[in-house]
Amino acid sequence: MSRPVLPLDKLYIPQSVGDVVDQLGSMMLSAPKFKSRLPWDFEEDIDTNFHQLNEGLKVVRRQIGDETYARLVEMSDRMRAHFEADPDDKTEDGIKGRELIDEMTEILRASRRRKAPRGNG
Repeated sequence: MSRPVLPLDKLYIPQSVGDVVDQLGSMMLSAPKFKSRLPWDFEEDIDTNFHQLNEGLKVVRRQIGDETYARLVEMSDRMRAHFEADPDDKTEDGIKGRELIDEMTEILRASRRRKAPRGNG
């Protein structure tokens, strides 16, 4: 028996750059099908995972800047296309999707380092 998918308006949305990085880490583990292996009451799927990611990016847009935001949204769209093209993880598309997760994670971590206060001296 299949579990129902949680409505999008009830999903947790990442609230910080670190939370978005955590979301990407979770996506790395569950790609390409994005099905949770944990006994939650609701099922996760590709729609819920990308909704959480893209809404989290909207939340941190001011922190990361408009250029970085636009770049990450474009990468998210490409990543989803790769995973949809390879739902059984049998072609290079799954690898390309995971590479985009790594790239997005590095971009977000770099944006956090740029915003960190600098010491005197």
